[in-house]
Amino acid sequence: MARVSTAPRRRIDEIGDESRKRILDAAEELFAERGFDRTSFVDIAERSGISRGSIPWHFKNKDGLLIAVVERALESFMAPERYERPPTLGEILDDYAAWVRDGKSALMFMLLTEAMSSTGLVKSHYQEFLKQRRRGLRHWLRALRPEGADPEVAAERERELALAMNSAVLGLHLQASIDPEGIDFEKSLRSLENLLNARLAKLWTARETLNDDA
Repeated sequence: MARVSTAPRRRIDEIGDESRKRILDAAEELFAERGFDRTSFVDIAERSGISRGSIPWHFKNKDGLLIAVVERALESFMAPERYERPPTLGEILDDYAAWVRDGKSALMFMLLTEAMSSTGLVKSHYQEFLKQRRRGLRHWLRALRPEGADPEVAAERERELALAMNSAVLGLHLQASIDPEGIDFEKSLRSLENLLNARLAKLWTARETLNDDA
């Protein structure tokens, strides 16, 4: 009896997953083409071939759909299992540049725009996204920490550098998105890499903190 009941349920799950994917594909395309505000559930339903009523069933509302689209776009770039060992700074920046070239990264700033004018789900989600980015960089720095470093001092310096790194990369990305002709994003990343590698070379040995570093 159990065998009879589980097969249909799996098929229903497959249908639901396929519907969700088609909605996300359509929303991603339309958000990129028209922007968030000018895209409606009707537009997404027409593009995806999924009924309009199914969209809020999967994603509750338009904000929830935007969040799901951005999360999917970030998954391949941010997944820690992509690396078998702690990556070098150059590898991290190369992967980020490749993600930007893929064309989906603009969705992140679409989410930022909504977060700036929101006090609800989108804002809290973007706050969590930034926290995850900083946390991921802290974990990466912790994996590079040499033996014998003072754990308390090291943790504080890693926290400061993770914040600076995240801010610098996002700032370059935003400027390049707004002014692609005036900003060579990948060249700027290489300059940032040189600056950060110089800091990494003495992060756990220098006496001063990042705030005191001249």
